[in-house]
Amino acid sequence: MTSVAEWKAAGSWLVFQGRRIFYREDGPKDAPALLLVHGLPSASWDYDLIWPELVKRYRVLTLDMLGFGFSDKPQRHDYKVVEQADLYEELLGRSGMSAYHLFAHDYGVSVAQELIARDLEGPRSAKLLSVALLNGGLFPETHRRILFQSLLLSRVGPLVSLLTTRRSLSKSMRKVFGPRVPPTDTFLDGIWELLRYNHGNRILHRLIHYIPDRIEHRERWVQALKRQDIPIRLIDGADDPISGRHMAQHYRELIPNADVVELEGIGHYPQVQAPEAVLNAYLEFRDRAVTQAASAGTGHA
Repeated sequence: MTSVAEWKAAGSWLVFQGRRIFYREDGPKDAPALLLVHGLPSASWDYDLIWPELVKRYRVLTLDMLGFGFSDKPQRHDYKVVEQADLYEELLGRSGMSAYHLFAHDYGVSVAQELIARDLEGPRSAKLLSVALLNGGLFPETHRRILFQSLLLSRVGPLVSLLTTRRSLSKSMRKVFGPRVPPTDTFLDGIWELLRYNHGNRILHRLIHYIPDRIEHRERWVQALKRQDIPIRLIDGADDPISGRHMAQHYRELIPNADVVELEGIGHYPQVQAPEAVLNAYLEFRDRAVTQAASAGTGHA
């Protein structure tokens, strides 16, 4: 993987509501816009292994959400998914994008659901054209928390944040990766470096409140998935204990004409564990959408 320092050196900064936010933008200026949305406890660096191929075909944009990676991490902030969605819309607006495709993982799938819901509710400055979703808690009823998440949500959450070490974080990450394709030391070192930057390890108990957000907004966000008529594909690491095969099955049961690709032997981080398989699944999805749009005469692909 590209080192965390190299990833940072290739990025830029914007100011959002008085906070400094790290972002990256690359690829042909006239190519379709693709927005990448990351998860927790990591950051945009998650997409490093598929970034080089994506920027050959798309104008790729991503950022570190407030509280994550290289972005500001206010210690007493009330972190909300809807605010993170505002941040991504700000990035799209600053980049002058009138339409975009969306690719999201983990915490980011909730941001994606909020953006899907907004697109359905009325015109936005940038039109949403397609969505690809990696492992994440799309449905609160199928989200199986690991112990670390439950502790962060409990009354001892602030203490758990302070006591989190590279060793304890790595132990949790290995669980969600599954036994077949474990995380490398390079990846674990990078995640720990990103988490500790600006003392982000001290606010994990605040960032974890995306889980209650999912419960609060469940009906709106799930209905958005059901009602949206743009192409949507779920690419799911089947061995993920949090949102693996069981979540993909629930997705098929709830979402009309569900488009699902399950990656056997892969856990919660498909873009890290199986980057080539994720790329193949995503590019096939987009190529098919282009063909269908051309047949329909819409040109929106």
